[in-house]
Amino acid sequence: MQYIQPILYTIIIINAAAAFITVFRDGDRDIAATWAWLLVLILLPVVGFIAYAFVGRKLPKNRLFRLRKETQIRLEQMIQRQREALGTELMPADAVTSSVRGMVSLFLNSDGALLSRKNRVKIYTDGHEKFHAMFQDIEAAKNHIHIEYYTFYNDQIGNELLHLLERKAAQGVDVRVLYDPWGSMGTFRSFFKHLEELGGHARPFLGAHSAVLDFRLNFRDHRKIVVTDGRVGYVGGFNVGDQYLGRNKKFGYWRDTHLRIVGSGVFELQERFIRDWNATDPDHRIVPDVNMFPVIRVKGNTSLQIVSSGPDSDGQQIKLGYIKMIMTAQHRLWIQSPYLIPDDSVLDAIKIAAMSGVDVRIMVPDKPDHAFVYRATQYYARELADAGVKIYYYNNGFIHAKTIVIDGQVASVGSANLDFRSFKLNFEVNAFLYDADLAQELERIFLDDQKLSSLITAQDFKNQSWWLKFKQTFSRLLSPIL
Repeated sequence: MQYIQPILYTIIIINAAAAFITVFRDGDRDIAATWAWLLVLILLPVVGFIAYAFVGRKLPKNRLFRLRKETQIRLEQMIQRQREALGTELMPADAVTSSVRGMVSLFLNSDGALLSRKNRVKIYTDGHEKFHAMFQDIEAAKNHIHIEYYTFYNDQIGNELLHLLERKAAQGVDVRVLYDPWGSMGTFRSFFKHLEELGGHARPFLGAHSAVLDFRLNFRDHRKIVVTDGRVGYVGGFNVGDQYLGRNKKFGYWRDTHLRIVGSGVFELQERFIRDWNATDPDHRIVPDVNMFPVIRVKGNTSLQIVSSGPDSDGQQIKLGYIKMIMTAQHRLWIQSPYLIPDDSVLDAIKIAAMSGVDVRIMVPDKPDHAFVYRATQYYARELADAGVKIYYYNNGFIHAKTIVIDGQVASVGSANLDFRSFKLNFEVNAFLYDADLAQELERIFLDDQKLSSLITAQDFKNQSWWLKFKQTFSRLLSPIL
């Protein structure tokens, strides 16, 4: 017995040393994530190290470099021309208002995101309507179909989409599917075997064959992109699975937001897909041709930018866009996100807006899909309520929309949540929309959702039990790695 105590002390010291070496060996890392991982490794000596091996390691720098330097389609001359036009007032008067020129410049400079004008954009908030429209566009495709989803489940809607893609491949249409193995857990390569026999192609993102065996699964392809014939594009929050049609009893009705884009804005979605595909399968690279970037003549009213971010860049471009929107809002700032785990910069920006008199409303689910994430969301909701933000819990199922709309003038819809993971770890894509009609439509949608939600006040949070507050606070400590 006299040897047990020294042995335990030795084990604790060795474990702590190993934790520090393990975390700091990966080099430059966000300080909040560093401390969160140290907490996990020290408190959970065995389980923590196993978890870190799978989801804590950084993506190798050579992989990051290769991904970022993939096929360079966009021309620097075009980006430079837009920069000069913005700086010298040469931008067409109907492109964007003067109040958002700074935002356009931000995305040009941080992400090289070109401003696309005169697009036709339709908003979908119901999965049945979204899939019906998307299936029609896929059915009409003559040249190619490019699909990229975080989740592509082997269930009813997944099989319906797969069979449609198989039929199009049999017709000679070039079909490519990218899916994330973690988000598509339970969907194996064999699911796409017949599609590939018919001439189609399906790949797990970045060549990961199994979410269980891949040690980079912390870096997930959270994008949702569909492009048909280079003319029609989809981007937003819906994945492919029955639960997104309200067929999961746990979640009930699934409330999300997705966009259908017709116009030159599709080119940016196309380019994003091609870069992701070529990084994933360099042996079968896509060589762009005129069929992928056709001349499109439509008379729409929407100017937009497609903005990407991910661990292949330190820019956190979508997060910067969120902050810019928050700080630009003068009257209204309405946000919907399934997860509310902002870093300090976003948290402070929202507080400043609320305390400056802006009507700030944030809508989150009233039920969890991930326990720790849900409690962390409640923690930050409580903190923001104290600053004057109106917090709404959506009661009519599960809200998965990722939308921000300011002053009925500018909006963002895409795949990026308001959380650490979307800002730093996931590969994301959002559309930033400069169209008052669309922004006001999103405001009307928010108000409709608000009727199906409960306002949770600062006093409501204060009245919560100490045990619930403890779970929220503990979950918040882990928020940088959730």
